[in-house]
Amino acid sequence: MLELAADRWNGTETLMALETEQQSNTAAKILYRPFGLVSSVIAGLVAGQIFKQVWKRVGNRDQGDPPGALESEYSFKEVVLGALIQGAIFAAVKAAVSRSGARAFERWTGEWPGD
Repeated sequence: MLELAADRWNGTETLMALETEQQSNTAAKILYRPFGLVSSVIAGLVAGQIFKQVWKRVGNRDQGDPPGALESEYSFKEVVLGALIQGAIFAAVKAAVSRSGARAFERWTGEWPGD
């Protein structure tokens, strides 16, 4: 069976090396969890502030906050536009912060937290 594993990997990796790699990757994922959680909270706060600034410029000048889905005094267009902008900003900021955090984690530990 070990010969089959070596043949499958063209002799470049042994079964032992594969197990060690899986263990280190699992350890990296576990160690990254608290780091990822903190960065996600920070990303949410940053995205919220960015959205407020964007909405002040895009939305109705009289309203400070974007309209909620159940607020009847706003049009469908205003509600959907607010949600669209908010979602795009949150997704972009979260992706940027998560990617930056993963790269920093890799520099510090030598292990990529994903995959």
